[in-house]
Amino acid sequence: MPGPEEDRALLIEAALRAGDIARSHFGQNPDVFDKGDEGPVTEADLAIDAMLHEVLLGARPDYGWLSEETEDSAARLAQEHVFICDPIDGTRAFIEGGRSFSHSLAVARNGVVTAAAVFLPMRNKLYAAAARAGATMNDTPLRVTPPVDLKDATILTTRGNLQPHHWPRGVPRFGRSYRPSLAYRMSLVGEGRFDAMITLRPTWEWDIAAGTLLIEEAGGVVSDGQGKSLRFNNPTPQVNGVIAGASAVHGDLVGLRASA
Repeated sequence: MPGPEEDRALLIEAALRAGDIARSHFGQNPDVFDKGDEGPVTEADLAIDAMLHEVLLGARPDYGWLSEETEDSAARLAQEHVFICDPIDGTRAFIEGGRSFSHSLAVARNGVVTAAAVFLPMRNKLYAAAARAGATMNDTPLRVTPPVDLKDATILTTRGNLQPHHWPRGVPRFGRSYRPSLAYRMSLVGEGRFDAMITLRPTWEWDIAAGTLLIEEAGGVVSDGQGKSLRFNNPTPQVNGVIAGASAVHGDLVGLRASA
């Protein structure tokens, strides 16, 4: 059975191939299809999804499969290992010509992410991690930020996550920034560029699986919006929001979310 580092190498290979496909469509007015409440999907998303399915399952035929652009099947629930993939995270940005979309690929074993790759082809940033083997960006080791007071922290989130009903103990004050791709936001936290990220809406596993391992292997903490540990490959592949970052800032944010 391949180990986490072998799976990481496979994910890196697939992520780089995904980047080649994305670059060939970028800025070329790709066909766009409407998925209703799930948002748009482009011909690039679908081409990448097909390639990932062929390459990853061709190498690991006994792994399960969960992807944003593939119809889900309960068969994955019986597998010890499962691929969790977002062919393009930040599709709207991709359509609009934004450069911060990413390819987010992960392997989870019994609900825990063990290998990950996040690639931003237009920024030439390749993040990768394997369980107990650390996290890197373009082969440079990553570490989350050192302790900082919450008021001095820089956190990636949207304005909607700062509505008072989300914070029974008071809305926190900090420096706020934004990136369109959840996987990229988490990668930037693992890189130490930001202290934390927050999303408090139900969150699809494929958006966050790879980023979860990147942050954890960089020394950070990832939980759901209530501070509970995340598990992956759920029957409904969503989690109840995400708070992720350096330990002290993560603890402060979770504390402010607790019922008074």
